[in-house]
Amino acid sequence: MEVVYFPIFIYYLWMALKARSFFYFSASNPSILTGGMSGESKGKILDLIPEEYKARTILVLSGSGFDTILNLIEINKLTFPIIAKPDVGERGKGVQKIDSIGQLRSYIQNHDADFLIQEYIDYPIELGIFYHRIPGAEKGNVTSVTQKKFLEVTGDGKSTVLKLMEELPRARLQIERLTPMLEDKKNYIPKIEETVLLELIGNHCRGTTFLNANDIIDEELQKTIDQISKKIPGFYFGRYDLRCRSIEELKKGNYIKIMELNGAGAEASHIYQPGFSILEGYKVLFKHWKIMYTISTINHKNGIPYLSFQEGKRAMFG
Repeated sequence: MEVVYFPIFIYYLWMALKARSFFYFSASNPSILTGGMSGESKGKILDLIPEEYKARTILVLSGSGFDTILNLIEINKLTFPIIAKPDVGERGKGVQKIDSIGQLRSYIQNHDADFLIQEYIDYPIELGIFYHRIPGAEKGNVTSVTQKKFLEVTGDGKSTVLKLMEELPRARLQIERLTPMLEDKKNYIPKIEETVLLELIGNHCRGTTFLNANDIIDEELQKTIDQISKKIPGFYFGRYDLRCRSIEELKKGNYIKIMELNGAGAEASHIYQPGFSILEGYKVLFKHWKIMYTISTINHKNGIPYLSFQEGKRAMFG
């Protein structure tokens, strides 16, 4: 589904007029800058999440010396591979798996802003789980689950990985970006039905396929995500990006690692499954924006201020 955002913008303006605030969404998650619409620190959000559920993460301030960074990695007992990502960013830009000290040095040389170093989670399942809770309500709701299928090619016993990528539309778009990282793998000839993983970062713009996994939503999952969410102060609306060992363990609250928590700017990403109707997609998006509006206005009535126009402009656009 290819989303055209103009109708969503019109819907947003209508809500902003009703709320009498251009930045009404800033009250949706009081503990997150702009409610999580834009400009928020991923590290500060992760600090709100209970330790047992999140990937170990350290914040590296811009200008930190290389020895200082290595010392932070050692103190926090992180080992290669690790994930490096901008502290403020979106859509997978600047996210990289780092396998060595040399790669880390190169990453630092090419990034002049604050960034995060996070443990690499090798659990096989990555999900985006959308949750909301109306302020004052006893229970919240999981309204969307997206399973991410990482970019890969399947061997035919005669073609190289590079050739298979050329023949797969989704992979073909990633050849220029991925070729330097594939090294010897690009000339490897996989056996028949052998799969070769090309990308470990679960983002749409990096070739990941988003699959509608709403069928796993049940009372057990709702209860587990609700219990986690209630432990996060000032959080009412957003999407968890997490990895787990299995769906069964996820529902029991075991072997879960949250890599990111996205607030007001998050989408119910199951709408991006190939073939999903654009009209149904708009219905889902409008439904979630209405929920966010309700949460924001209730929080505002309970004393949470909206960002002023100048505050919001500065927070989101600098």
